[in-house]
Amino acid sequence: MRLLKEATPLAVSLAIILAVTAVLFYFKSAQHQHHLVFFYLFPTALVAMICGSVLSMVCATFATLVAAFFLYDPIYSLYVSDPRDVGELLLFAVTGLIGAKCTAELTRSPEKEVTSGHKSTT
Repeated sequence: MRLLKEATPLAVSLAIILAVTAVLFYFKSAQHQHHLVFFYLFPTALVAMICGSVLSMVCATFATLVAAFFLYDPIYSLYVSDPRDVGELLLFAVTGLIGAKCTAELTRSPEKEVTSGHKSTT
């Protein structure tokens, strides 16, 4: 039962990334849109606010891999043929990881700072 309780946030977070992927895959296929990977920043930030930075970093990493697999040519492969797209994915990964940590720190409650051993300087 405890394992289920601990695994639920991870499962929900990854499901959110997969749902965003389905929407982005539609826009890529039907509307011929490009540079959609940055739409993953919103769900990653949402996970950071609700669950914290570690789970959000997992989501940012998962989003990078899923985007490479579904949104970049060749589709259904982790290989990305265009070097500019590789740069875009790396930029997203770095932005997602930094954003996850910053968002989690900004939404951290003051009580958690005291209990974790950090003293506030205010």
